[in-house]
Amino acid sequence: MAKVVTFGEVMLRLATPGYQRFSQAHSFDATFGGGEANVAVSLANFGIEAHFVTRLPKNEISAMCTAELRGLGVNVDDIVYGGDRMGIYYLETGAVARGSKVIYDRAHSAISEIEPGMIDWRRVLEGADWFHWTGITPAISQGAADACLEAIRIANEMGVKVSCDLNYRKKLWKYGKTAAEVMPSLVEGCELILGNEEDAEKEFGIKPEGFDPEMNGGEIDQTRFESVCRQLMSRFPRCKRVAITLRGSVNANHNTWGGVLYDGNTLLQSRRYDITHIVDRVGGGDSFMGGLLYGLINCPTDQGALEFAAAASCLKHTVSGDYNRVSKDEVESLVNGGGSGRVSR
Repeated sequence: MAKVVTFGEVMLRLATPGYQRFSQAHSFDATFGGGEANVAVSLANFGIEAHFVTRLPKNEISAMCTAELRGLGVNVDDIVYGGDRMGIYYLETGAVARGSKVIYDRAHSAISEIEPGMIDWRRVLEGADWFHWTGITPAISQGAADACLEAIRIANEMGVKVSCDLNYRKKLWKYGKTAAEVMPSLVEGCELILGNEEDAEKEFGIKPEGFDPEMNGGEIDQTRFESVCRQLMSRFPRCKRVAITLRGSVNANHNTWGGVLYDGNTLLQSRRYDITHIVDRVGGGDSFMGGLLYGLINCPTDQGALEFAAAASCLKHTVSGDYNRVSKDEVESLVNGGGSGRVSR
């Protein structure tokens, strides 16, 4: 069985019920989530040996989180403990023309105070096939960026393939460094890069020509992104594949969804899904990455891996919470033409 290690922050997620605004809510739905933990849950659901590494305070809230992850099949034995608090994010789910909103409360969280040397990466990465991180982690603090770089360099030395989701979050880069200053040294250690149109532009100044994500009306010309992929591979020679997720926004409840995968020669395009009644789009990119890693490990072709990723992420939009709680069989059914929504009896 393949082993994948992911590293980043998992947070307490407090979401307003239904489509309530923050100003209306008198209670919040409490769950957990975070980019790298979301990927680990997807992989565990698909039968991969998934390990999630982070730093958490030692208290009842973090115990709830790790118990939930363990119950979902994720190995949490390598989590280190210290610090005083777990990060929180608040979510207001949008509807139609009103977009969703996220408010972060993660200053001085346990992982923001992590430093290189706190995790024994050589032991953690022993026997691993992939190490996965996202651009959220180095945005948290200098210590988190340094610990992530430490892990990437050790993974490179050990022959463990490294994947990253660029995941630009403008609200997080507040410790005196910009994404453009920090990200290149980390991304240069990666064999697989995932991003969207905003990530590549904000972090590296690379963007598709003539594309406006606010004005696409749900229609996206996937071929426009081949230049983005080529530029990323040229800048980061270690990279063997670049994937781009493509979201067309009709409104907050209705998106089109798909992706492309480029290997330096051929731009592969996935089936495009018309998602008309979104339940929860948070974690959509993470579910794509989880599906893509599974596909690259198990599918005989890159096209098969891409289709698995797009289908897995399409299904995530029907599941509330950060985690993609769908099975490999459900994804494969959609890949093979399912999706009617008929009752399974």
